[in-house]
Amino acid sequence: MHTVRINGHSHLLPYPEQIPSFMKEKEIFWIDEDRQYMRQKNWRRPITSSSFFLQEKLEWMGENEIDHAVILNLSQLYGNGLTMNELKQALRFQNDFNAQVQQDYPDKFTCGFVVHAGFVQGALWEIERCVEETNLRVLCLPTHYMDTIGQWQGIINENTEPIFELANKYGLAIEIHPYDGEKFIALESTSWRFHLIWMLAQCADAYHFYTLNGYFEKFPNIRVCFAHGGQLVQVNYGRRVQGYDGRPDLFEGKMPPKRSLGHPNIYFDTLVHDTLSLDLMIKRQRGTDQIIMGLDDPYPLGEMESERQSSYPGKLLDLALDEGIITEEQHCDIWSTNVARWLYGSEQHTFLNNLRKQKQAT
Repeated sequence: MHTVRINGHSHLLPYPEQIPSFMKEKEIFWIDEDRQYMRQKNWRRPITSSSFFLQEKLEWMGENEIDHAVILNLSQLYGNGLTMNELKQALRFQNDFNAQVQQDYPDKFTCGFVVHAGFVQGALWEIERCVEETNLRVLCLPTHYMDTIGQWQGIINENTEPIFELANKYGLAIEIHPYDGEKFIALESTSWRFHLIWMLAQCADAYHFYTLNGYFEKFPNIRVCFAHGGQLVQVNYGRRVQGYDGRPDLFEGKMPPKRSLGHPNIYFDTLVHDTLSLDLMIKRQRGTDQIIMGLDDPYPLGEMESERQSSYPGKLLDLALDEGIITEEQHCDIWSTNVARWLYGSEQHTFLNNLRKQKQAT
Protein backbone atom coordinates (compact mmCIF):
# COMPACT_ATOMS: atom_id res chain seq x y z
CA MET A 1 0.00 0.00 0.00
CA HIS A 2 1.51 3.32 -1.10
CA THR A 3 1.66 6.21 1.31
CA VAL A 4 0.69 8.60 -1.49
CA ARG A 5 -0.23 7.87 -5.11
CA ILE A 6 0.11 10.73 -7.60
CA ASN A 7 -1.00 10.53 -11.22
CA GLY A 8 1.30 12.77 -13.26
CA HIS A 9 -0.77 12.81 -16.48
CA SER A 10 -4.51 13.48 -16.31
CA HIS A 11 -7.10 15.59 -18.13
CA LEU A 12 -10.36 17.26 -17.15
CA LEU A 13 -13.27 18.61 -19.19
CA PRO A 14 -15.34 21.59 -18.10
CA TYR A 15 -19.03 20.90 -17.68
CA PRO A 16 -20.94 22.06 -20.80
CA GLU A 17 -22.43 25.06 -18.99
CA GLN A 18 -18.96 26.26 -17.92
CA ILE A 19 -17.77 26.83 -21.50
CA PRO A 20 -18.26 30.43 -22.70
CA SER A 21 -20.76 30.87 -25.52
CA PHE A 22 -18.16 32.35 -27.89
CA MET A 23 -16.30 29.02 -27.89
CA LYS A 24 -19.29 27.30 -29.52
CA GLU A 25 -20.27 30.25 -31.69
CA LYS A 26 -16.79 30.33 -33.22
CA GLU A 27 -16.60 26.50 -33.23
CA ILE A 28 -13.44 26.52 -31.14
CA PHE A 29 -14.55 23.93 -28.58
CA TRP A 30 -17.76 22.88 -26.85
CA ILE A 31 -19.47 19.90 -25.24
CA ASP A 32 -22.94 18.56 -25.92
CA GLU A 33 -25.45 19.21 -23.15
CA ASP A 34 -25.95 15.46 -22.71
CA ARG A 35 -22.15 15.11 -22.28
CA GLN A 36 -21.86 12.51 -25.02
CA TYR A 37 -19.39 14.33 -27.31
CA MET A 38 -16.73 17.03 -27.19
CA ARG A 39 -16.67 19.06 -30.39
CA GLN A 40 -14.78 21.48 -32.61
CA LYS A 41 -15.51 22.57 -36.15
CA ASN A 42 -15.77 19.44 -38.36
CA TRP A 43 -14.59 17.27 -35.44
CA ARG A 44 -16.11 15.37 -32.58
CA ARG A 45 -14.90 12.82 -30.05
CA PRO A 46 -17.00 10.62 -27.76
CA ILE A 47 -16.78 11.22 -24.04
CA THR A 48 -15.97 7.68 -22.99
CA SER A 49 -15.98 8.06 -19.21
CA SER A 50 -17.92 10.13 -16.71
CA SER A 51 -14.57 10.89 -15.03
CA PHE A 52 -13.89 13.44 -17.73
CA PHE A 53 -15.75 15.78 -15.35
CA LEU A 54 -14.71 17.10 -11.95
CA GLN A 55 -17.02 15.49 -9.40
CA GLU A 56 -16.97 12.19 -11.24
CA LYS A 57 -13.17 12.32 -11.45
CA LEU A 58 -12.92 12.85 -7.71
CA GLU A 59 -15.10 9.77 -7.20
CA TRP A 60 -13.01 7.79 -9.69
CA MET A 61 -9.80 8.80 -7.94
CA GLY A 62 -11.22 7.70 -4.61
CA GLU A 63 -12.30 4.34 -6.00
CA ASN A 64 -8.80 3.75 -7.43
CA GLU A 65 -6.86 5.06 -4.42
CA ILE A 66 -5.30 7.94 -6.36
CA ASP A 67 -4.54 10.72 -3.91
CA HIS A 68 -3.49 13.51 -6.26
CA ALA A 69 -3.47 14.19 -10.01
CA VAL A 70 -1.73 16.57 -12.40
CA ILE A 71 -4.36 18.10 -14.68
CA LEU A 72 -2.86 19.07 -18.02
CA ASN A 73 -4.53 21.34 -20.54
CA LEU A 74 -6.84 19.87 -23.17
CA SER A 75 -4.90 19.20 -26.36
CA GLN A 76 -7.89 20.53 -28.32
CA LEU A 77 -7.10 23.93 -26.81
CA TYR A 78 -3.55 24.40 -28.04
CA GLY A 79 -5.12 27.08 -30.24
CA ASN A 80 -3.44 26.36 -33.58
CA GLY A 81 -5.08 28.23 -36.44
CA LEU A 82 -6.99 30.71 -34.26
CA THR A 83 -6.75 34.46 -34.61
CA MET A 84 -4.81 36.26 -31.90
CA ASN A 85 -8.00 37.48 -30.23
CA GLU A 86 -9.67 34.05 -30.34
CA LEU A 87 -6.48 32.46 -29.07
CA LYS A 88 -6.19 34.87 -26.16
CA GLN A 89 -9.78 34.22 -25.06
CA ALA A 90 -9.63 30.43 -25.50
CA LEU A 91 -6.35 29.96 -23.66
CA ARG A 92 -7.41 32.37 -20.93
CA PHE A 93 -10.55 30.28 -20.41
CA GLN A 94 -8.57 27.02 -20.23
CA ASN A 95 -5.98 28.43 -17.83
CA ASP A 96 -8.51 30.10 -15.57
CA PHE A 97 -10.58 26.91 -15.47
CA ASN A 98 -7.54 24.88 -14.39
CA ALA A 99 -6.52 27.55 -11.89
CA GLN A 100 -9.97 27.43 -10.27
CA VAL A 101 -9.85 23.64 -10.01
CA GLN A 102 -6.45 23.83 -8.29
CA GLN A 103 -7.64 26.61 -5.99
CA ASP A 104 -10.78 24.71 -5.01
CA TYR A 105 -9.05 21.31 -4.55
CA PRO A 106 -5.37 21.96 -3.74
CA ASP A 107 -5.06 18.63 -1.95
CA LYS A 108 -6.32 16.76 -5.02
CA PHE A 109 -5.00 18.59 -8.07
CA THR A 110 -1.91 20.33 -9.41
CA CYS A 111 -2.97 21.98 -12.65
CA GLY A 112 -1.13 23.08 -15.75
CA PHE A 113 -1.51 26.06 -18.05
CA VAL A 114 -0.96 26.45 -21.78
CA VAL A 115 0.52 29.17 -24.01
CA HIS A 116 0.91 29.47 -27.76
CA ALA A 117 4.50 29.71 -28.96
CA GLY A 118 3.49 31.45 -32.19
CA PHE A 119 2.85 34.65 -30.23
CA VAL A 120 5.89 34.78 -27.99
CA GLN A 121 5.22 38.10 -26.26
CA GLY A 122 1.67 37.04 -25.46
CA ALA A 123 2.98 33.71 -24.20
CA LEU A 124 5.38 35.49 -21.84
CA TRP A 125 2.60 37.68 -20.47
CA GLU A 126 0.41 34.63 -19.89
CA ILE A 127 3.22 32.71 -18.16
CA GLU A 128 3.78 35.64 -15.83
CA ARG A 129 0.04 35.96 -15.14
CA CYS A 130 -0.48 32.26 -14.50
CA VAL A 131 2.51 31.95 -12.17
CA GLU A 132 2.22 35.26 -10.33
CA GLU A 133 -1.58 35.58 -10.08
CA THR A 134 -2.95 32.01 -10.13
CA ASN A 135 -0.04 29.99 -8.69
CA LEU A 136 0.06 27.51 -11.58
CA ARG A 137 3.47 25.82 -11.84
CA VAL A 138 3.14 23.35 -14.74
CA LEU A 139 3.61 24.81 -18.22
CA CYS A 140 1.98 22.71 -20.96
CA LEU A 141 3.55 22.97 -24.40
CA PRO A 142 2.72 21.15 -27.64
CA THR A 143 5.43 19.34 -29.56
CA HIS A 144 4.54 21.45 -32.63
CA TYR A 145 2.63 24.66 -33.27
CA MET A 146 1.46 26.84 -36.15
CA ASP A 147 3.33 30.13 -36.42
CA THR A 148 1.88 33.51 -37.40
CA ILE A 149 2.28 32.87 -41.15
CA GLY A 150 0.63 29.45 -41.05
CA GLN A 151 3.79 27.33 -41.02
CA TRP A 152 4.24 24.44 -38.60
CA GLN A 153 7.23 24.57 -36.28
CA GLY A 154 8.75 22.33 -33.64
CA ILE A 155 8.44 23.72 -30.13
CA ILE A 156 12.24 23.81 -29.79
CA ASN A 157 13.69 26.62 -31.90
CA GLU A 158 15.44 29.92 -31.35
CA ASN A 159 12.18 31.89 -31.58
CA THR A 160 10.69 30.07 -28.59
CA GLU A 161 13.74 30.37 -26.35
CA PRO A 162 12.29 33.35 -24.43
CA ILE A 163 9.49 31.02 -23.25
CA PHE A 164 12.03 28.57 -21.86
CA GLU A 165 14.07 31.41 -20.35
CA LEU A 166 11.06 32.67 -18.40
CA ALA A 167 10.09 29.12 -17.37
CA ASN A 168 13.67 28.70 -16.15
CA LYS A 169 13.41 31.91 -14.13
CA TYR A 170 10.31 30.56 -12.37
CA GLY A 171 11.68 27.02 -12.04
CA LEU A 172 8.62 25.48 -13.70
CA ALA A 173 7.77 21.91 -14.50
CA ILE A 174 7.02 21.54 -18.22
CA GLU A 175 4.90 18.94 -19.97
CA ILE A 176 5.56 18.47 -23.71
CA HIS A 177 2.64 16.69 -25.34
CA PRO A 178 1.88 15.80 -28.99
CA TYR A 179 -1.31 16.66 -30.90
CA ASP A 180 -2.59 18.06 -34.22
CA GLY A 181 -0.42 15.75 -36.34
CA GLU A 182 -3.19 15.33 -38.89
CA LYS A 183 -3.02 19.08 -39.59
CA PHE A 184 0.54 19.01 -40.91
CA ILE A 185 1.25 15.40 -41.85
CA ALA A 186 -0.21 14.79 -45.30
CA LEU A 187 -1.88 11.44 -44.71
CA GLU A 188 -5.49 10.36 -44.52
CA SER A 189 -6.78 10.27 -40.96
CA THR A 190 -7.76 6.62 -40.64
CA SER A 191 -7.46 3.82 -38.06
CA TRP A 192 -6.41 6.35 -35.42
CA ARG A 193 -2.94 6.53 -36.99
CA PHE A 194 -2.16 10.00 -35.63
CA HIS A 195 -2.74 8.92 -32.03
CA LEU A 196 -1.21 5.45 -32.32
CA ILE A 197 1.81 6.18 -34.53
CA TRP A 198 2.46 9.81 -35.26
CA MET A 199 2.10 11.16 -31.72
CA LEU A 200 5.12 9.05 -30.80
CA ALA A 201 7.09 10.54 -33.68
CA GLN A 202 6.05 14.07 -32.71
CA CYS A 203 7.26 13.53 -29.16
CA ALA A 204 10.55 12.07 -30.38
CA ASP A 205 11.02 15.06 -32.68
CA ALA A 206 10.63 17.50 -29.77
CA TYR A 207 13.03 15.46 -27.63
CA HIS A 208 15.51 15.29 -30.53
CA PHE A 209 15.88 19.06 -30.61
CA TYR A 210 15.52 19.65 -26.87
CA THR A 211 18.54 17.42 -26.25
CA LEU A 212 20.60 18.31 -29.34
CA ASN A 213 20.27 22.01 -28.45
CA GLY A 214 21.30 21.30 -24.87
CA TYR A 215 18.25 22.91 -23.28
CA PHE A 216 18.58 20.57 -20.31
CA GLU A 217 21.86 22.35 -19.47
CA LYS A 218 21.02 25.79 -20.86
CA PHE A 219 17.90 26.01 -18.69
CA PRO A 220 18.85 24.07 -15.54
CA ASN A 221 15.87 25.16 -13.40
CA ILE A 222 13.14 23.60 -15.54
CA ARG A 223 12.11 19.96 -15.37
CA VAL A 224 10.62 18.65 -18.60
CA CYS A 225 8.40 15.60 -18.96
CA PHE A 226 7.75 14.06 -22.37
CA ALA A 227 4.31 12.50 -22.63
CA HIS A 228 3.45 8.88 -23.40
CA GLY A 229 6.82 7.68 -22.22
CA GLY A 230 8.55 9.37 -25.13
CA GLN A 231 8.19 5.84 -26.51
CA LEU A 232 9.95 6.37 -29.83
CA VAL A 233 12.66 8.30 -27.96
CA GLN A 234 13.74 5.09 -26.25
CA VAL A 235 13.61 2.92 -29.38
CA ASN A 236 15.29 5.48 -31.64
CA TYR A 237 18.35 6.23 -29.52
CA GLY A 238 20.78 4.05 -31.51
CA ARG A 239 19.72 5.57 -34.83
CA ARG A 240 20.26 9.08 -33.47
CA VAL A 241 23.76 8.16 -32.26
CA GLN A 242 24.54 6.58 -35.64
CA GLY A 243 23.41 9.71 -37.44
CA TYR A 244 25.26 12.06 -35.12
CA ASP A 245 28.52 10.10 -35.44
CA GLY A 246 28.13 9.36 -39.14
CA ARG A 247 27.28 12.86 -40.37
CA PRO A 248 28.96 15.32 -38.00
CA ASP A 249 28.58 18.03 -40.65
CA LEU A 250 24.81 18.06 -39.92
CA PHE A 251 25.24 18.50 -36.16
CA GLU A 252 27.70 21.35 -35.79
CA GLY A 253 27.35 22.90 -32.35
CA LYS A 254 24.90 20.24 -31.17
CA MET A 255 25.08 18.00 -28.09
CA PRO A 256 25.69 14.25 -28.58
CA PRO A 257 22.56 12.14 -27.90
CA LYS A 258 24.15 10.16 -25.09
CA ARG A 259 24.76 13.29 -23.02
CA SER A 260 21.08 13.62 -22.10
CA LEU A 261 20.47 9.99 -21.05
CA GLY A 262 19.19 9.83 -17.49
CA HIS A 263 19.52 13.58 -17.00
CA PRO A 264 17.83 14.64 -13.74
CA ASN A 265 15.75 17.34 -15.45
CA ILE A 266 14.27 15.12 -18.18
CA TYR A 267 11.30 12.92 -17.29
CA PHE A 268 8.99 10.45 -19.03
CA ASP A 269 5.64 9.08 -17.91
CA THR A 270 4.82 5.38 -17.72
CA LEU A 271 2.17 5.31 -20.43
CA VAL A 272 3.82 2.90 -22.88
CA HIS A 273 1.24 0.09 -22.51
CA ASP A 274 3.53 -2.94 -22.19
CA THR A 275 6.29 -4.07 -19.87
CA LEU A 276 8.87 -4.63 -22.60
CA SER A 277 8.63 -0.96 -23.55
CA LEU A 278 8.80 0.08 -19.91
CA ASP A 279 11.84 -2.15 -19.37
CA LEU A 280 13.58 -0.52 -22.34
CA MET A 281 12.83 2.96 -20.99
CA ILE A 282 14.24 2.04 -17.58
CA LYS A 283 17.42 0.62 -19.11
CA ARG A 284 17.79 3.49 -21.57
CA GLN A 285 17.34 6.17 -18.89
CA ARG A 286 19.70 4.34 -16.49
CA GLY A 287 17.10 3.61 -13.86
CA THR A 288 13.67 4.74 -12.74
CA ASP A 289 14.46 8.12 -11.19
CA GLN A 290 13.22 10.01 -14.26
CA ILE A 291 10.02 8.01 -14.73
CA ILE A 292 6.70 9.23 -13.33
CA MET A 293 3.27 7.65 -13.16
CA GLY A 294 1.08 8.77 -16.04
CA LEU A 295 -2.40 7.36 -16.59
CA ASP A 296 -3.67 9.78 -19.29
CA ASP A 297 -7.11 9.28 -17.82
CA PRO A 298 -9.89 9.38 -18.77
CA TYR A 299 -9.03 8.75 -22.42
CA PRO A 300 -9.36 5.21 -23.84
CA LEU A 301 -5.61 5.17 -24.58
CA GLY A 302 -5.02 5.83 -20.89
CA GLU A 303 -4.96 3.30 -18.11
CA MET A 304 -8.65 3.01 -17.36
CA GLU A 305 -10.66 0.16 -15.89
CA SER A 306 -11.74 -1.96 -18.87
CA GLU A 307 -12.59 -5.63 -19.13
CA ARG A 308 -12.06 -5.59 -22.89
CA GLN A 309 -8.58 -4.13 -22.49
CA SER A 310 -7.96 -6.13 -19.30
CA SER A 311 -6.88 -2.88 -17.75
CA TYR A 312 -7.08 -0.77 -14.60
CA PRO A 313 -5.20 2.31 -13.32
CA GLY A 314 -1.66 1.28 -12.42
CA LYS A 315 -1.77 -2.10 -14.16
CA LEU A 316 1.48 -1.64 -16.12
CA LEU A 317 3.49 -0.76 -13.04
CA ASP A 318 2.01 -3.69 -11.13
CA LEU A 319 2.95 -6.05 -13.99
CA ALA A 320 6.48 -4.62 -14.02
CA LEU A 321 6.73 -5.36 -10.30
CA ASP A 322 5.41 -8.90 -10.76
CA GLU A 323 7.91 -9.52 -13.58
CA GLY A 324 10.86 -8.25 -11.55
CA ILE A 325 11.47 -5.26 -13.83
CA ILE A 326 11.17 -2.88 -10.88
CA THR A 327 11.44 -3.22 -7.10
CA GLU A 328 8.84 -2.32 -4.48
CA GLU A 329 10.79 0.86 -3.73
CA GLN A 330 10.91 1.86 -7.40
CA HIS A 331 7.20 1.09 -7.74
CA CYS A 332 6.49 3.49 -4.88
CA ASP A 333 8.87 6.18 -6.17
CA ILE A 334 7.30 6.19 -9.63
CA TRP A 335 3.88 6.70 -8.02
CA SER A 336 5.02 9.44 -5.65
CA THR A 337 8.56 10.77 -5.14
CA ASN A 338 9.46 11.01 -8.83
CA VAL A 339 6.25 12.88 -9.68
CA ALA A 340 6.80 15.28 -6.78
CA ARG A 341 10.40 15.92 -7.86
CA TRP A 342 9.29 16.71 -11.43
CA LEU A 343 6.62 19.08 -10.17
CA TYR A 344 8.47 20.89 -7.40
CA GLY A 345 12.18 20.10 -7.64
CA SER A 346 13.90 20.78 -4.32
CA GLU A 347 10.52 21.56 -2.73
CA GLN A 348 9.28 18.02 -3.37
CA HIS A 349 9.44 16.97 0.29
CA THR A 350 7.20 19.83 1.43
CA PHE A 351 4.65 18.89 -1.21
CA LEU A 352 4.76 15.17 -0.34
CA ASN A 353 4.60 15.77 3.40
CA ASN A 354 1.52 17.94 2.94
CA LEU A 355 -0.16 15.23 0.90
CA ARG A 356 0.69 12.62 3.52
CA LYS A 357 -0.75 14.77 6.30
CA GLN A 358 -3.92 15.38 4.33
CA LYS A 359 -4.29 11.67 3.63
CA GLN A 360 -3.83 10.80 7.29
CA ALA A 361 -6.37 13.43 8.28
CA THR A 362 -9.01 11.82 6.08
